[in-house]
Amino acid sequence: MNGEEFSGPAGPKLVRLLYFVGAGFICVVGINKWRDFQRKSMLSQHDQKLHQQQQKQP
Repeated sequence: MNGEEFSGPAGPKLVRLLYFVGAGFICVVGINKWRDFQRKSMLSQHDQKLHQQQQKQP
């Protein structure tokens, strides 16, 4: 042997590649959703503080 592994049909390798790409896509979507959630939460807190400050001023 010359150090190369015997490679079988391309089907299983392609399926593994598609699973890997799909998992990456799902992770990216999840990260983006989490960032959006945090951003909206921070904006909401900021708006609440501004609203409270405006109410305190006569």
